[in-house]
Amino acid sequence: MFKVLGISGSPRRGGNSDILLKSFLDGVRRGGSDTEAINLSDYQFQSCIGCERCRKNNRCEGLQDGMQLIYPKLLESQGLVLVSPTHNYNVTAWMKAFIDRLYCFYGYTEERPRNWWSTLADQGRKAVLGVIGEQADPEEAIGMTMTAMKLPIEALGYEVIGELPVTGVFDKGMIRNNPDNSERAEQLGYELSQALA
Repeated sequence: MFKVLGISGSPRRGGNSDILLKSFLDGVRRGGSDTEAINLSDYQFQSCIGCERCRKNNRCEGLQDGMQLIYPKLLESQGLVLVSPTHNYNVTAWMKAFIDRLYCFYGYTEERPRNWWSTLADQGRKAVLGVIGEQADPEEAIGMTMTAMKLPIEALGYEVIGELPVTGVFDKGMIRNNPDNSERAEQLGYELSQALA
């Protein structure tokens, strides 16, 4: 059985991002895969400090913090669901720090400019992304948020099989006002599970 790790980048517990993540993972379980959900704000960790110590063995050794608890969960999960609300047209600081700390999975050649590869590539890893924005207009609501998650996740070797932007949502729990959001998320979660199988 494949496992899917769901990650919420929202600092607001039980809010729209967590609700959306639950819908994604409900679909994953319906598709027959195991799931685990975490909220990044539950972990004490900091941004990448660029120490480059990870270049020796593809492990983050420069910072001993909450990311050391998240890395094993990521490695044992073939699937990934990332959900972030939009903060200032971008992902939250928690999601950005998380993505930056995945730098340890890259390898580099010595020549300049350097070629690079990901140690997570070519493993059949797949992902689904969800973004929540307050404004009704998608471009204004989510800005660069989806792109800020998609590009680095793809570079790491994940195939992004689905994206769900949810707009016009702000008040806590407001996402429940439109059942289509949950249905779409659950369907994408199901498709993620099926793609892994």
